[in-house]
Amino acid sequence: MKYISILITTVFLMSYSVFSQDKISKHTVTKGETINQIAQKYKVTPYDIYKLNPDAQRGLKLDSVLLIPNNSGKATSSEKSTATTVTPKKSNGTITHDVVAKETLFGIEKKYNISDEALKKANPFLEKDGLQIGQTLVIPSGNNSAKGTTKDSKTILATKLIPAKQDQYVYHDVLAKETKYSIAKQYRITIEELEKRNPEVISNLPEGYRLTIKGTAPKTIATTTTAAKNEVKTPVIETSKKVSYVDYQVKPKETLYSLSRTFGLSQDELIKLNPILSGGVQEGMILKVPAGIMSTAEIKTETRPEIKEEVKEIVTLSKKRGSNDRKKIALLLPFNLSKIQNDTTGTANRLKKDKFLSMTLDFYSGALMAIDSAKVLGLPIDVSIFDSQETKNGSNVAAIIQNNRLQETNAVIGPFYQSNAETTASLLKENNVPVISPLSKDQGNPFDNLYQTIPSNDLLKNVMFDYMRSKGGNIIAVVDKKKESIRQYIQQNQKGVIFAPVTEAGDFNPAGLKIQFVPNRMNYVVMETANTAMVNATIKVLLSSMSTYQVQLVILEPNSTLDTDEVRFESLTKLKLMYPSVSRENESPEALIFEKEYRIKNKINPNTYATRGFDVTFDTMMRLSQGKTYEETANEIATEQIDNKFQFYKKEDGGYANRGVYILYYDSDLTIKEAN
Repeated sequence: MKYISILITTVFLMSYSVFSQDKISKHTVTKGETINQIAQKYKVTPYDIYKLNPDAQRGLKLDSVLLIPNNSGKATSSEKSTATTVTPKKSNGTITHDVVAKETLFGIEKKYNISDEALKKANPFLEKDGLQIGQTLVIPSGNNSAKGTTKDSKTILATKLIPAKQDQYVYHDVLAKETKYSIAKQYRITIEELEKRNPEVISNLPEGYRLTIKGTAPKTIATTTTAAKNEVKTPVIETSKKVSYVDYQVKPKETLYSLSRTFGLSQDELIKLNPILSGGVQEGMILKVPAGIMSTAEIKTETRPEIKEEVKEIVTLSKKRGSNDRKKIALLLPFNLSKIQNDTTGTANRLKKDKFLSMTLDFYSGALMAIDSAKVLGLPIDVSIFDSQETKNGSNVAAIIQNNRLQETNAVIGPFYQSNAETTASLLKENNVPVISPLSKDQGNPFDNLYQTIPSNDLLKNVMFDYMRSKGGNIIAVVDKKKESIRQYIQQNQKGVIFAPVTEAGDFNPAGLKIQFVPNRMNYVVMETANTAMVNATIKVLLSSMSTYQVQLVILEPNSTLDTDEVRFESLTKLKLMYPSVSRENESPEALIFEKEYRIKNKINPNTYATRGFDVTFDTMMRLSQGKTYEETANEIATEQIDNKFQFYKKEDGGYANRGVYILYYDSDLTIKEAN
């Protein structure tokens, strides 16, 4: 620990010495100030302040003193006019240059017409420390640019009038696995210069394409790369190819300087590729960097298996003409009648105590509505209902299957518990009878004939992130320390997501969130915390940013804190709170008819379980009425019933899962709507 403390102090002193050549301002933090406000006040970037004050990244403390870089003072009118002009200094015949913000080695070398090797030879510390604001560089003598600074106006005018000698033409034929970055580095030019000379390759870089590096191409020129290769013609550029960039996740203790050394880019080039770096480097950030410079082991890749199935168009099913073969369906529902008969407290009291039985009866009432609807439509289906007598630890499904020849049925709905549904699927596997799990969210063990109708929690999250990416969103996560499982899920499965800084104590820094916003894109802020103060602080930042940025609040799981009086509902509607859901709010004519008929029959409005009982049962019967097996319809079509969507896909390890997820949001008219 002592060593770490000494190391941190040493690094700080080294950083301080870089700036000690010129005046450093001091600023005392006042109440309510943010790093952005201070940076604007002194005409610097937040990164400039963080560089001198690394502890400030954990949040600003009242009355703490910040060191401000030498170009930070409030500029006077005369200073403003010369703020970006750097005049070389001449001392004892030696020309020097003071490094200012946003300068790069390439820019300085170009300004003085010197090579990278010559500049670093005259300033050996550049190899070790890199380019830093405030450094005084020695400019090697004998270059045209330095002498040119003393030219009078007549000389300058004459130079402009003399036609410039045409550059020698230099070209480059793109080889396999080459990138714009590697080519630009090879010829000591920037990627922007390369693209400016070759606008056709802005979107991609096809192998074999002839690039202009310098000069103007002659009208006719051979296109042979080497004698060993056949003639290479400039191919037609395919705009569908991707730009050669990869994602890189920032590791602990990495800095902007170390990253620039790692990738061979200047700090400015890194920031241009990744604007979020202007607010400082944070562990876990996902950066866009040129491909081909890191081993595959060092590049963060997507670990979540992609669902390769095409998104199926939702089909409204009707009875297929000529399909009169009778089908058989079995419902295995946990009534546990033996317990009810032995209960002396009465049915009404048992229903109050037994939530599981109450849920079963609600599901059953919805299933009966589906069976009645099938009769009205004339569907040739026979339905048998059995008491599965199930608990978490077992059921009597083996006896039901054996005594009632369920191997001959076309589909089985139930049981409710995942373990019992898996047992049923195992017993009916040889006959390939579909077993439809109606209520379990568990992933479970793979069986080819098992169909999960409720999307898993991870799948809900995946669909939410897929939606945000499909809109080209900038995704930022605000996750507190008590939601470590969510943090791990995002880090392992969702690349490109930025984490807003949270201190070890769990304190949230609002300024650290706002600096992650980018203009001209929707900034999705995924908020996962039950802490009321953290919720309100996040909401406050988003509301204050709405005039400048596009922002939307997102949650991945139900959050009871949002339902309390301490969080204003109006704020959630302003931010169009968005979340993934298994079911939806449906006010279609069909849904209204279902609700009306259910009320007439049951003297009560249908709840979630009743509607699900209808949706799962009716969907199963309609699929079996298409002249195909249930498995064939699961592979080919997606359906939508009253509140639920059934979009099955085959899992890699076996069995089927449902990707039927709704993306819902709070609208400004105080209703919940489905996102497009």
